[in-house]
Amino acid sequence: MTAIFDLSKPASDAGTVRSEPLVRLRRSGTSLLLMATLISVFALVPLGFVVWIAIQSGWETIATLVFRPRVGELLINTLLLEICTLPPTIALAVALAWTTERSDLPGRRFFAWLAVAPLAVPAFVHSYAWVSLIPDLHGLGAATLLSVLAYFPFLFLPIAAQMRRLDPALEEAAAALGHDPSAVFLKVVLPQLRLPICGGALLVGLHLLSEYGLYVMIRFDTFTTAIVDQFKSSFNGPAANMLAGVLVLCCLGLIGLEWLVRGDERYARVGSGASRAHRAVRLGQSAGAWLALHGGVAALSLGVPAVTLGRWLGRGGWEIWADAALLLSLGSTLALAVAGAALTTVVVVPMAWLSVRAPGRLQRAMEACHSYVGSLPGVVIALALVTITVRVALPLYQSVATLLAAYALMFLPRALIGLRASIAQAPVELEQAARSLGRTPGQALRQVTLRLAAPGACASMALVALAITTELTGTLMLSPNGTETLSTRFWALTSEIDYVGAAPYALLMILSSLPLTILLHRMSNRAAPR
Repeated sequence: MTAIFDLSKPASDAGTVRSEPLVRLRRSGTSLLLMATLISVFALVPLGFVVWIAIQSGWETIATLVFRPRVGELLINTLLLEICTLPPTIALAVALAWTTERSDLPGRRFFAWLAVAPLAVPAFVHSYAWVSLIPDLHGLGAATLLSVLAYFPFLFLPIAAQMRRLDPALEEAAAALGHDPSAVFLKVVLPQLRLPICGGALLVGLHLLSEYGLYVMIRFDTFTTAIVDQFKSSFNGPAANMLAGVLVLCCLGLIGLEWLVRGDERYARVGSGASRAHRAVRLGQSAGAWLALHGGVAALSLGVPAVTLGRWLGRGGWEIWADAALLLSLGSTLALAVAGAALTTVVVVPMAWLSVRAPGRLQRAMEACHSYVGSLPGVVIALALVTITVRVALPLYQSVATLLAAYALMFLPRALIGLRASIAQAPVELEQAARSLGRTPGQALRQVTLRLAAPGACASMALVALAITTELTGTLMLSPNGTETLSTRFWALTSEIDYVGAAPYALLMILSSLPLTILLHRMSNRAAPR
């Protein structure tokens, strides 16, 4: 047990005080481990549901459903989507972050905001906008383009925040040794961005595995679209769940790859470092090209949805705003987003702390339990909870509590990644100092670490709330009778090709997401002094 929870391994930076074993944290450490274990077990419920269906189906049925050409086609589509989307998304996010945080780009604060603003546009609204503009848009190329435009802010935010927190002295020392700006970036800055790049790439990769609405509208088949089609057309549990099992394997592979790349390096240190702004790199003649890049990304990610929505709203006139369901859907969406975001962030705190303070095989396994659910489509998680509530807890069937539990399961990775990165920036030595001054382990955790990680917790809540605002399949299956959200109403109208009627719901989703996007941007700006 001591070997698993040993915190005494020396940190990578010199002069670091060794951490004491987690077993010495007494009740605080035991309570955190117990809570993280309970959440991990609960997170295994959807996987247990898939396994249970597989056992009931039998090996012959599994072999028939899995080893067939259709599954191979879906696997190739899904892997190609990941391969084609993640590298350009990472490169674009790093380029935009570097020019807004490290260069003398004119209007860089404005362009930083433009790079964050696409978070307010739901992924399936991007498809709605582009398909309305180009009806023949479909296939892998379309899926890659729209995925990059929809998800690059998830990487831009943590990368830009980390760049602001880096000590300028490290880069100045490298420059003094004769390295040019590109060499300084590659040898000093980029290695220190590994944690936000890995975390953000994992988050985007999980989204690519679980996204439904974006790919249905452009007719690009993935495991998720096939799973939903199976359930919608024939409620074929075995076939859909076998596809879900393959999807879980893809997720575990993605998580394993992120572990290998992320490593165990430590990124925190005692002291605030240099409290001065970084010296801006002069772009010179390349400034025009960088401005064109920022402008082009903004035009594609924000301009196209704005033009499309404006056109449909103009055609509908004031009459489309008379729909009484608009205000009811807006109220339900905001209430569910706030409650679900708070619940998800609270339950992920123990795992985030253990992941940073006591990395080990058991913790990695529990972290995988928290992360893999992010790759499952909402319909699989919803069906697992429906089965349990109908068989074991019938009063919870189609209740708000079950819907919030589904949100917590679906968006655990969002909250975990953001909070984990913030706790990693809070030195463990400060917890030890608080305990040496008489604080109990629990008090040190609450009063020191969690306060330092508060910006990350707020950012995680905002990310989860953004996801809940636009969540579709799980909400359709689990929401109480008569409860509709903006996303479910939007999807119902677009399914009927009523693009004019759907436009107000798309606009309200964007407007309701804007405050959360602004909060994320402001919390990110607090990462370091200007």
